[in-house]
Amino acid sequence: MLVGQGGYAVDLLASRTAALDSRDAGLASEIVLGSLRYQAQLDFLIESLAKRPAARLDPEVRTALRMGIYQIRYLTRVPPHAAVGESVELVKRARKRSAAPLVNAVLRKTHRDPVTWPDRATELSIPAWLLDRWDRHYGPDTATVIARAALTPPETYVRISEASQKEPGTLRASSDADRTSQACLRDFLAPTDVPGAFRLPVGQALPPASNLRIQDIGAQSIVPLLDLSPGQSYLDLCAAPGNKTAQALESGVRAVACDIHWSRLAPMKSLGCPLVVLDAAAPLPFARTFDRILVDAPCTGTGTLARNPEIKWRLRPDDIDRLHAYQVRLLRNALAALAPGGRLVYSTCSLEREENEGVVEEAQVVAKRTWRRLPGLDPGDGFFAAVITSE
Repeated sequence: MLVGQGGYAVDLLASRTAALDSRDAGLASEIVLGSLRYQAQLDFLIESLAKRPAARLDPEVRTALRMGIYQIRYLTRVPPHAAVGESVELVKRARKRSAAPLVNAVLRKTHRDPVTWPDRATELSIPAWLLDRWDRHYGPDTATVIARAALTPPETYVRISEASQKEPGTLRASSDADRTSQACLRDFLAPTDVPGAFRLPVGQALPPASNLRIQDIGAQSIVPLLDLSPGQSYLDLCAAPGNKTAQALESGVRAVACDIHWSRLAPMKSLGCPLVVLDAAAPLPFARTFDRILVDAPCTGTGTLARNPEIKWRLRPDDIDRLHAYQVRLLRNALAALAPGGRLVYSTCSLEREENEGVVEEAQVVAKRTWRRLPGLDPGDGFFAAVITSE
């Protein structure tokens, strides 16, 4: 229910399942995130089996049906009778006891047989308006690949500081206490084409290691575009939660990290760089300029739908226009703080042109290079970046 009120499923799951056994927590995450990924298919099945619009059901009942159908159709390790029983108990605990017979009846009719979906958007479980946009921007074939990628749980990537490696693709323990765990890591972490980024194979647990952090490979691909060198002044304008700032600090830059909320900046104290609370859409307060600036702008996040599937159901077309205007202000203010001969990277995890090329164009700058990753075609989340240099 909190997801429907604007919460993020991954964050809520982390807080609500912290006390559970890891297997139970994993199953809860799989059910919740899977139900969100396949929501359009699940609602179609609810309407077909219940003979009433899903939108007219009480939210608690609709959620229980979605999770129950998802378990029966997509999770072979959950016995159908268990999914039925748990879903019925769920609506009873939600004080919707009168709906228990409906939930029981719908789930007992649910099966794993192939279904003829009414349209492509339902089959891909994506809002029709968003799929139409991708069809226009990328072509139907690529749009289909992107949408299908959003139905698949994302792979896990970790960041290992290059200073903790003997050479690219190898690992070195940062302390004696880490030596054993690092030796184990060599056996299963897979190197990638992004220096410092390693893929964790599906089903493999990550052992404790002090110099590892989970960070998507797409996110790890942004900082190298800045061409950082030791001693450069570096401004990260939308820094929280701090992964890209930490990655930049590996290069020996003198960083200043900013964000609009102190609550988001506070966990970054351990990075050891100055933290500044500011709204980068307003004129920046710095009396100096910076050699390198990263504007990792707030965005719709449509490149992260496999990780944050609730985004596709809460997003509206006017959100894109609203964010575009904010992003233009961010970029213009950042450009004013760029030193002569400096380099700025504007990036988003959005697939929408208005948030990417459209922002650069309206800011009236020419990018030295633009760069893009698309889910399903490139590993990890979708990202856009524009590299801008000053004279």
